[in-house]
Amino acid sequence: MNVEDCIMTDQPLPLQRRTIIHLMLVNNYLGEQMVQALKPFEVSLQQFNVLRILRGQKGKPANLSTLNDRMVSKMSNTTRLVDKLIAKGLVLRNTCPENRRKVEIRLTGKGMESLKAMDRAMDAAEKKLMGCFTDHELKQLNNLLDRV
Repeated sequence: MNVEDCIMTDQPLPLQRRTIIHLMLVNNYLGEQMVQALKPFEVSLQQFNVLRILRGQKGKPANLSTLNDRMVSKMSNTTRLVDKLIAKGLVLRNTCPENRRKVEIRLTGKGMESLKAMDRAMDAAEKKLMGCFTDHELKQLNNLLDRV
């Protein structure tokens, strides 16, 4: 991916600006590929993230605050995401019997089965996207990105 070609400029960019733009372009590309992998399941990346967080609860319910804290994209409207997942039958929302102000959210059986299928699609997409790198190169890239 040539940054200058993507943004249609023939002027060289300062290295720091070029790097930031490059990271943004790669982020957009990766996001588009992940969206395509999830398209058959009719869930967004953010909804997939909620499902994975709920699975990570290992059967314990989560509340909206837990989901918000663990979301990859902090700009998501978690209530709306959960509502959509409820409509699809993938999660349940219940009022906590001990504290009626507390809302508990759990994966349904259908949600767990759907998530397993989504995992396979995402694994294939990740392998396709990252297959050009060795494990050593991926570790180096992660170390560099950690520094950002």
